[in-house]
Amino acid sequence: MELHLANKSTLAAAAIEFICQLYGIEREAKDLPPEERLRERRTRAAPIAQVLHSRLLDFRPKVPDGSATARAVDYSLNRWAALTRHLGDPALPIDNDFDEQQIRPWATGRKNWLFAGTLLAGQRAAAIMSLIQTAKLNGHDPSAYLRDVLMRLPTQRARDLADLLPHRWMPSSSQ
Repeated sequence: MELHLANKSTLAAAAIEFICQLYGIEREAKDLPPEERLRERRTRAAPIAQVLHSRLLDFRPKVPDGSATARAVDYSLNRWAALTRHLGDPALPIDNDFDEQQIRPWATGRKNWLFAGTLLAGQRAAAIMSLIQTAKLNGHDPSAYLRDVLMRLPTQRARDLADLLPHRWMPSSSQ
C-alpha cells in the first residue's frame, strides 16, 4: 500500500486490487465447511493468485534493482509458496494477523521485561503470560481463571492437574 501511495505504482495498484479480490473470497468463504472453503479457494482464489504471480514475474525485469518496487516484487516472489499456502489447506488463514495480535503484548512489553530481575523471574513471567493468553483464547476471564486455579491448586490431586489447564478448566462451583 505504501509503495502505491508513495510512487503511484501501477503494479502496486493492480496488486492491491488482486489482493482485495482474494480477501473478498476469504470473507465469503470463512463460514463454509472446510471442504467447500477449499473448493472456493481452488476455483476462485487460485486463478487470481496465478494471474498476480504471472504479472509479478513479467514486471520484475522492467524495474531497476534496488528500487522500492523491485524490493516489493522480490519479497512477494521469494515468499510465493508461503503467501499462497492457504490455497491448498482450508484450515490455514490467508494471513497471520491473528497470530500477530496474540504476540503483540509480548512485542510491546519486550523492553520492559529486560529488567525482570533474574532469568528465573523472566521465565516465571513468561509462564504466567502464557497462561493468561491461553485463558483468553479459550474464552475465559484471565483474572477469574487464575484466581480459581490458584485457590484449587493446593488441594488438586496430581492426576487431575491437567483439568486446571485453560482448555479443560471449568470454574469451581464456589465462583
